[in-house]
Amino acid sequence: MSKPTSIKTSVDVRDRLRVLAEERGTTITELLEELASRELTQAEREARAVEAARELGVEYSEQVRQAGQDAWAKIRAHQGGAAA
Repeated sequence: MSKPTSIKTSVDVRDRLRVLAEERGTTITELLEELASRELTQAEREARAVEAARELGVEYSEQVRQAGQDAWAKIRAHQGGAAA
């Protein structure tokens, strides 16, 4: 088990995390672990993009990378999330 630490956040965020954890029958710590493991880092996203392009037989160029980033930015905008 990892050594416990603390994260500073607003009361509103803490309260929301508490509600989300309760709804899932888990703790805030376990919820944060799940969320953190589900979200990819930039390096992981890049590696997956390269692999996907290879599987599709597409050369992974700067143009392909930019087109992918633009597409994800549009998807996030429609979902109400943050842009890339």
